Amino acid sequence: MLREKNLHFITADTEEAQIAGNRLAEIYGQVPLSEAEVIVVLGGDGTMLQTMRDNMHKQLPIFGMNRGSIGFLMNAYSEKNLQGRIAKANREDIHPLRMVACSESDGQTEALAINEVSLFRQSYQAAKIRVSVDDKVRMDELICDGIMVATPTGSTAYNLSSQGPILPLIAPLMALTPVSPFRPRRWHGALLPDTATVRFEMLEAHKRPVNSAADNVEVKSVQSVTIRSAKEVTATILFDANHSWDERILSEQFRY
Repeated sequence: MLREKNLHFITADTEEAQIAGNRLAEIYGQVPLSEAEVIVVLGGDGTMLQTMRDNMHKQLPIFGMNRGSIGFLMNAYSEKNLQGRIAKANREDIHPLRMVACSESDGQTEALAINEVSLFRQSYQAAKIRVSVDDKVRMDELICDGIMVATPTGSTAYNLSSQGPILPLIAPLMALTPVSPFRPRRWHGALLPDTATVRFEMLEAHKRPVNSAADNVEVKSVQSVTIRSAKEVTATILFDANHSWDERILSEQFRY
């Protein structure tokens, strides 16, 4: 017999999500987060990502249902058989990126990013950035509007809109993707093993200021940014068995 899990519901601020959360709490019960075995998120990808950030160190699996405008990380919404769906769901472990950003005014800032760590120019002038991978300079000078390192989870977000590759969730890779590269103009980025350490150094930092962001944590006027996969931190997402992340990735790549 199926043992029911203790569920804690987290909802977006929208009326649709709030109504769904209240209804599901009535049907399946709502326990405090400290007693939960599974977190159920009602909303879109933004709510899902924020929940993952807030609970990364609790090692609680998260099952999302779409009540928002975007739901790439979410399962379809249904009030029926939620406990059964959770019991049969596929588990996907996510490791965020760890950003260490150094700026003259703020010193050193560390933050985790589930989607990507991105750099973008702060003024009208293009950024000039030196790119190193595992302490070896791979590009002496990249002139661009920005650049990012994206996880497989984030490969369908800002990375994809910048013409970066889509990565299967299980791929041990990171996408290094430039934003509007001016020189070298034909460089489209690189695929890196998720064991790599990437370092960006700002050239002419005062004349060409650059901001850095680990998802929603922004650091202004950075001088250098170092990025690596935080293998010691794990967030677990639950996907319906008939609607896995890999299937979504394949569908996205064959969309025309």
